[in-house]
Amino acid sequence: MFDKLRDIIRHWWMEFTLQTKLMGAATLVVSLIVSGCTFWAVNTIQADARINDTRFGRDLGLLLAANMAPQLAENDLTSVAKFANRFYHSTSSLRYILYADDTGNIRLGIPFSESEVQNSLMIERRIHLPDTNGKKDNLPLVRQHQTPEGVVTDVFVSIDREDKFLGTLAIGINPNPTLVASTGLTRDVTIAVFVSIWVMVLLGAVFNALQITKPIKELLSGVQNIASGNFKQRIDLPLGGELGELIESFNIMAEKLEIFEEQNVDELTAEKAKLETLVTTIADGAILIDNNLQIVLANPNARRFFGWDHLDLDKTNILHVLPGSVSAEITRPLCQVAAGKIEGEEFRITLSQPIHRTVRVLITSVVDPVKENVRAIAMTIQDITREVELNEAKSQFISNVSHELRTPLFNIKSFIETLHEYGDELTQEERNEFLDTANRETDRLTRLVNDVLDLSKLESSHTYAFGAVELARSIEQTLRTYQLNAKDKGIELCQDIEPELPDIFGNYDLILQVLANLVGNALKFTKADGKVTIRAHRVSLPPEAGDESSNTVVRVEIIDTGIGIDPEDQRAIFDRFFRVENRVHTLEGTGLGLSIVQNIIEKHHTQVNITSAVGVGTTFWFDLAIHQPLLQPVENLQLVAANLDR
Repeated sequence: MFDKLRDIIRHWWMEFTLQTKLMGAATLVVSLIVSGCTFWAVNTIQADARINDTRFGRDLGLLLAANMAPQLAENDLTSVAKFANRFYHSTSSLRYILYADDTGNIRLGIPFSESEVQNSLMIERRIHLPDTNGKKDNLPLVRQHQTPEGVVTDVFVSIDREDKFLGTLAIGINPNPTLVASTGLTRDVTIAVFVSIWVMVLLGAVFNALQITKPIKELLSGVQNIASGNFKQRIDLPLGGELGELIESFNIMAEKLEIFEEQNVDELTAEKAKLETLVTTIADGAILIDNNLQIVLANPNARRFFGWDHLDLDKTNILHVLPGSVSAEITRPLCQVAAGKIEGEEFRITLSQPIHRTVRVLITSVVDPVKENVRAIAMTIQDITREVELNEAKSQFISNVSHELRTPLFNIKSFIETLHEYGDELTQEERNEFLDTANRETDRLTRLVNDVLDLSKLESSHTYAFGAVELARSIEQTLRTYQLNAKDKGIELCQDIEPELPDIFGNYDLILQVLANLVGNALKFTKADGKVTIRAHRVSLPPEAGDESSNTVVRVEIIDTGIGIDPEDQRAIFDRFFRVENRVHTLEGTGLGLSIVQNIIEKHHTQVNITSAVGVGTTFWFDLAIHQPLLQPVENLQLVAANLDR
């Protein structure tokens, strides 16, 4: 029970603040000091009063002894009794008067009888005669004893007459009423002083709590609410003075902050929305992570790059969700950037999931305004797959062109040097053969340069004039160009043109170049006794959704019975510098013909298609819009665009 009470008191004491504990200890010390001083002062007054009572008793005893000595010398006890009785009743200060003779027998007792006095002295009061009785020049002996009414002063006086010891006079002095009252007053005053100090302290504490502490706590709560963003906080306390001014100033500050927030929250929200929209819509992936490598923000492109579309990335460690190859590559740089050892680093990484692509990862530290502490880390992910492919294509182009240019140039130089040095030794037939070879190599070099220039021109911003084109005339010119070549190879070259074929909308030279490239390829990959056909006819395309009218176009097909193209190669034959002959035979080419065809067909707002089977043959076909002479140019272009979409 005692331990439990002690724990309760300890817990109660620990709840107080240090300031309250110090105030309580100071109050206790002050109250004890003041109460002790009060107790000492009152006790000093009481001690002085007791000294005065002692002096009064001694003087009174000497006076009575002097008056009673003559009668006692004559052994006139009656006169002594009358005198003593009359003196006893004349004052209230005397409690008793006793007279004992020289033998110690009590001869007189007022207000008691001899026997009562004897019994009282011997039993109740225990008054004993002093041992010095009968001695000359003996001073009165004063003693005090406690009674229920207070402290009684006992005075013993020796009675002498002419150097003769007559006995001992004992008188009792009643307690001083003032002294008795002051005894209780000492206790009451001491307690009153102690209690008064604590009452004053408690009243001061209550006043402080109501007038000072409560407003300060209200101010503290208001400041905390303001710090948390609650600008509607107000303090309503009817106080004046400095505290009142402080509370009024706080309310004015809160009102101004509320107005400022209302005026700026919309603007801040709009700016935040702009930034979020900017981060969301940029083509690159953007990731923001904190110093603990936890993801704070990841825009949609970053999620798409790493396959995070359905993941909750909030407060997720980025190393736990990155692909293994990426995580292994950037773990160390990320930790170094987070520690402030480096400002950033750049990587090129190939991703295999969710789709195959090559990305550039740029890691940059985000520092505070004074550029001392790293606050976050920004990661930018750029898709450079197209750039890598272009670099590879450029490398392939340089390799192919270098090889293609080197071979004819070497042949031309070799035969010309031979003719120059040994021309007189060669026969006319050998000289003609050398010249013919140099001429063919020159033509080959010319074709290569022309193909490169044509493709560059098509991919540039060069504008071509479009108008009505008589497709049958373009086909006939192509047939005339390649008829001799087809005859030399034993290949049948023919046409299948629908009668009264309408003019198409396009560019004559570009269409002619498309037909020449496709027919040239067909002849190159078709064996002897094969057949190459150019077919042109009208086709009605199915109507689009919501459009009941059908659209008629002219479809052009180049059909051969050649070696065909493997399905694996069909997806790449339109890429620049890709050559099927590298896989199927040793015929040489630039690898630019079909890429040129595709660019030209795209400028006519359509696309080239392929159908092929290995060992059976290949068909290239595309659709061209019919020329509408009654339409305005703008409407004509809109129709072409519609045909492209179809």
